[in-house]
Amino acid sequence: MTKQTIFSRVATLAKANINALLDSAEDPQKMLDQLIRDYTNNIREAEEAVATTIGNLRMLEQDHKEDVDAAAEWGTKALAASKKADELRAGGSAAEADTFDQLAKVALGRQLRSEKEAKDAEPTIAAQSEVVDKLKSGLDQMKAKLADLQAKRDQLVARAKTAQAQNQMLDAAKNINVLDPTSELSRFEEKVRREEAKALGKQELADSSLDAQFEQLDSLGDAAEIEARLAALKGGS
Repeated sequence: MTKQTIFSRVATLAKANINALLDSAEDPQKMLDQLIRDYTNNIREAEEAVATTIGNLRMLEQDHKEDVDAAAEWGTKALAASKKADELRAGGSAAEADTFDQLAKVALGRQLRSEKEAKDAEPTIAAQSEVVDKLKSGLDQMKAKLADLQAKRDQLVARAKTAQAQNQMLDAAKNINVLDPTSELSRFEEKVRREEAKALGKQELADSSLDAQFEQLDSLGDAAEIEARLAALKGGS
């Protein structure tokens, strides 16, 4: 994965307009779930790429430090060899002094080479450091965007459940209004009243029939009394 590809991915995901994506989605919850999966996978890939880039930078920094340390060490060796040559030359050992001067030159040559390698590496290290800083910043933005996505997803699910519960309640209330239980009670009460009225009617009929029987019995009693009195009148005469 090239640095440019990493930059492009970080920039694209960090600038993604979540609200616009949701507005165009047929199923916002599924869209968010897919976005979260994509973001999570891309963040994981970007983290691996950033880790590799950081590792390369640290290797460059380590090599640079080794070159700087080597330059200092070769400088120390050159100075020691030069001093030794001066001492030998002062003591009359010119040939041996020349040998140490030659060693000093060799050390100085290696010092120059180490310094040059360290200096040549500095622009690359600076550029890599800038790359790492941008990648870290991009990752932070991606993680913030992922957190935003997750929060929106949770809010959406909560709102969807609330809306579903409200719709169920409203549907139930609508059904109650259509099938009003009080009207059922009223019809049942009317039926009970009709049954009660029917029972009263039967009772009234029964009572009237009984009264007629008693009246008939009273009439028979009167007739018998009349016959008895008539017989008494006839016997008295």
